[in-house]
Amino acid sequence: MNAIDKLKNEQGELSRESIMKVIPYNDHFLFIDKVLRLEKEAITATKYCDPDADYFKGHFAGFPIMPGALIIEGMGQAGTLLVRYSIEHHEEKDILAYKISEAKFNAPAFPGDTITFELKLLGKDDRGALLAGTALINGKQVAEARMMLAVVNKKEFRAKHALNR
Repeated sequence: MNAIDKLKNEQGELSRESIMKVIPYNDHFLFIDKVLRLEKEAITATKYCDPDADYFKGHFAGFPIMPGALIIEGMGQAGTLLVRYSIEHHEEKDILAYKISEAKFNAPAFPGDTITFELKLLGKDDRGALLAGTALINGKQVAEARMMLAVVNKKEFRAKHALNR
């Protein structure tokens, strides 16, 4: 049994609190609220678009919509969970955005919407993973992207880049 499996509830879901035990994000920048399904090659996660979120106060003043970059961020965070679930000793790694391509936005996400992120693992090796993702609201696709996530040694990466700060 994978260590992440131990965080799942009886339905196989991960709560917000469990997600924060796996990926290095907290409430201020966590763009997934719940994982509905997590398998070796696929993940389904959700994000409620809280009408009180700061980004709605200034993004399209008078007609608030969720920034597309944040939709892709939520997709990337779900992808990070998927990659961590599919590698051994994930806690010794950092998972980083390496390349985002073919991002396409079909419709906006509004305050009060719940976005469902569905990602599939297309391939992986020791250096990274390739994923395809979609974002849906009420079953309708609002965004899609392909992304490559890099897998790096956490200690080495942080030591190397701490010198540049």
